[in-house]
Amino acid sequence: MNILWLSHLLPYPPKGGVLQRSHNLIKEIARQNKVWLVAFNQKALLRTQEQVRRSVEALKELCQDVEVVSIPSDASRLSWQSLVVRSLVTRHPYTINWLRSREMARQITTVVERGGFDVVHFDTISLAEYTPLVGGLPRILNHHNVESAMMRRRARKERNPLKKLYFHVEAAKLERYEIEVAPRFNAHLTVSESDRQILRQLAPGVNVDVISNGVDTHYFRPGDPPRAPRSLVFAGGMKWYPNRDAVLFFVREVWPLLKREYPDVTFTVIGREPPGELVALAQRDAGLRLTGYVDDVRPLIAGAAVYVCPIRDGGGTRLKVLDAMAMGKAIVSTSIGCEGLDVEPEQNILVADRPAEFVAQIGRLIEDATLRERLGRSARTAVEARYSWETIGRQLNDTAASVANGARSAT
Repeated sequence: MNILWLSHLLPYPPKGGVLQRSHNLIKEIARQNKVWLVAFNQKALLRTQEQVRRSVEALKELCQDVEVVSIPSDASRLSWQSLVVRSLVTRHPYTINWLRSREMARQITTVVERGGFDVVHFDTISLAEYTPLVGGLPRILNHHNVESAMMRRRARKERNPLKKLYFHVEAAKLERYEIEVAPRFNAHLTVSESDRQILRQLAPGVNVDVISNGVDTHYFRPGDPPRAPRSLVFAGGMKWYPNRDAVLFFVREVWPLLKREYPDVTFTVIGREPPGELVALAQRDAGLRLTGYVDDVRPLIAGAAVYVCPIRDGGGTRLKVLDAMAMGKAIVSTSIGCEGLDVEPEQNILVADRPAEFVAQIGRLIEDATLRERLGRSARTAVEARYSWETIGRQLNDTAASVANGARSAT
């Protein structure tokens, strides 16, 4: 098949959740098909032209061609402020206005006019405004999250009344938009069965396949046993609010209780842009270690006895948990942190939602090396069986083929 892949970001280097998913899906489907990529560049991810050039070169090893478009609001702070105001007074949610671009429209039109495509993959609902430009070509829409559900969860947790109101309004806009555009697509992809059910409730009758997140089981492998049993780790860029909320929750509410029980415990936080409160705490507490961005998270994860995932917000499924499972780590996660994943509490993961529960579960792992090793082995076995990108790539290929062959109709 010839596949046109439209993306809201350049999926290289594959560092972080959405980047990992998009890069690996392209990598796998390109094994059997030809892929043309048209993508926005987000300056928050690739700040320099040299970084963009290296990303494009790497992606051209997978794709027939790669076209890059700048996001209009990245041009200046004034452009971004104008976008925010426009989003407040229009019926469309912020993320749709964010990716509205005449240059992108021209680029898609030019590529489509060359002809020969069997299916068009839209990698986020934020690109759904461009569906009229692909004519009658079969269309697939990928949902990294069900955006309205994620925004509604964020609104429930927000304490600032103005922000809470804004998030509720955005959630309502997103839900209306999801309902409106869902019938335009021959098939939808979600990362979990729970997201699939949410989408089907919003848009009954649409075709929805679960194409789960995965992990590169060759890249993420168990390392040497950690030397320090009282060592914890978390990995995730903190510009993404669920990661930032998770770490702040942990250091505010769990960390003081844990230090009382285990004064020599350490917690390593891997990820760019830690908030000022976290930096200040780390300056006063030698056990709290901030690495910032690192090219390779594996040595730091391998060196810790316990991986914690205190995520309380967001949607989809967490690739960070799959990465840690693939490395054979003992994991303590919130229910939200592991939702949508085929995991078994007490078999390959421990679950905690309240501070005291985190302390108790982490304490079990600190004091019981046998339990740590058993959970880690079981976690590795689970991802090998269910979450390798090779398996997931075959599932995506089957979906794309059925859409291209006319087996599924847009409703």
